[in-house]
Amino acid sequence: MGERSTDRRPHLLLISTGARLFREYLLAGIAEQYRVHLFLAAEPVWETRYIDAATVLADTLDAERMISAARELNERDPIDGVLCWDEARILATAKIAQALGLPGGEPDVVLGCRDKHLTRQRLAAAGVAQPRSSVVATVEEAVAAAAEIGYPVVLKPRGIAASLGVVLAHDEAALREHFAFARDTTVPGALVYDELAVLVEEYADGPEISIDCAVYHGQVYPICLAHKELGYPPYFEEIGHLVDGAEPMLSDPALITALERAHAALGFTDGMTHTEYRLTPSGPKLIEVNARLGGDLIPYLGMRATGIDPGLAAAAIACGQEPRIFPDRKLVGAVRFRYVPYEMTITEIGFDPDRLPAEVDLAVVQAEPGQRLAPPPGGTVWGRIAYLTAVADTGEQCRAVLEAADAALVVTGTAVHPAADSGER
Repeated sequence: MGERSTDRRPHLLLISTGARLFREYLLAGIAEQYRVHLFLAAEPVWETRYIDAATVLADTLDAERMISAARELNERDPIDGVLCWDEARILATAKIAQALGLPGGEPDVVLGCRDKHLTRQRLAAAGVAQPRSSVVATVEEAVAAAAEIGYPVVLKPRGIAASLGVVLAHDEAALREHFAFARDTTVPGALVYDELAVLVEEYADGPEISIDCAVYHGQVYPICLAHKELGYPPYFEEIGHLVDGAEPMLSDPALITALERAHAALGFTDGMTHTEYRLTPSGPKLIEVNARLGGDLIPYLGMRATGIDPGLAAAAIACGQEPRIFPDRKLVGAVRFRYVPYEMTITEIGFDPDRLPAEVDLAVVQAEPGQRLAPPPGGTVWGRIAYLTAVADTGEQCRAVLEAADAALVVTGTAVHPAADSGER
């Protein structure tokens, strides 16, 4: 066994970082208290200021290759924990932790979250309230399942997160029209099923929320609750989120009990989760549990609204330490995502500084001139052109800032289809 570094901070192995615009704040906070060794598929660039060292691998989806590299690293410099917040890599990360005997090393538990059908089976066995669900291979099987469940139904891919490929069907004609969309939507690293690839589910009517939790030795600690804003029906595109640092639902015993039951049903005892519910007239119904921190800057909003650093909580649990969950403020944070109004090739994009309110927290352009982008469903998460965040005392103040900042975004472009208008938006 190698010698531990003279730097006494815990040695944390991080598997990939994700996009800088959405994940840098996590790495920045962790780097203050942990020595970070990064596994990634290209030489680090912006990450270098935050990490102790890096290993570049040909494929950070290959669990066996990463296990081999992690064992070599552990021999040189013992690893205290393994962490990942990338959906495509959380299963491989669990296998690395298992190989090293570290917390979070339960691949079957993580698979139970990644595989949405397996999630439904385990929750149903424990009597957790959730939409009725059936897994199918063909459109005819989907029609039969929908007839039994009752319309409207939701079609969703079995192995993808972030509402990608999810669509609402109000009747059989819509189901037949949209089945291929749910079946064929994929992303790099998605679980692939040759058959039984689509879930047909009861539509849970009501507002949607997500709750990011730190789970330590089976104890579930909710750290932020986000109210989700959806757009582009019949699709479920996530166009915004709002986090209230004084959220009353986080003090609701019924919701806390539901969270605890769901995690127990899935056997999830150590790590971070992102759990989604629909608040129906008959009570909360669980939509899914993801074995990682939430995306879309939700943990960032939670940090700004409560003072709880989600990255530090995640790193602590990965290293077998109890997380510090102590809020020190009660603010409200919100994010809004922007899309092109129609399919276009962007000519110019940016925020007009004279129209951008001083109260805006972040105003970030994601697209570049020359890009061809479309609104959902053609352009989903990767079709976003900008995002805005606001932090204030109330939700109303956040919304007002976002509305004003939204008007400052100027986009010009050439319509891909001649029938669409082009010009400034």
